[in-house]
Amino acid sequence: MITVKNAESYLKSKIGENAEDLKYVWNTFKAFSKEKVEGEEDKEILFQCGVYDFTGEELFYFDFVRQFTAYEDNDYSHMEQLHCEFLFKAIDELKKLEVSEWSMDYDNIDEFFIHVESLQEFKLPLRLQSIKSQIY
Repeated sequence: MITVKNAESYLKSKIGENAEDLKYVWNTFKAFSKEKVEGEEDKEILFQCGVYDFTGEELFYFDFVRQFTAYEDNDYSHMEQLHCEFLFKAIDELKKLEVSEWSMDYDNIDEFFIHVESLQEFKLPLRLQSIKSQIY
């Protein structure tokens, strides 16, 4: 059974040596997003992207996130997020792209994925080479 504590290692094992392959990571993340995680009531999935200066250098962040709500003794404790993040040089094409889409705003997870995949903010980076990827 997948738990919040082992979700990161579980996803990393599913992705294996393909962590730099954005399309592969996305498809693996989509399948992972539909899997049951112990204690999870609602699936909260986020797709976000945009140019930010978190490190002193402007970079384009392309990020898939699964958010978990943690409970202790059936009481809310905190939120945890599992990110699949790709970084790109902030070229002109990417500087105009920014979006934040939550799965909870859609009737079901498949509708959410269809919408995300239709966005220019999603399509354009798929044609580019990222400079870094990480799962955390």
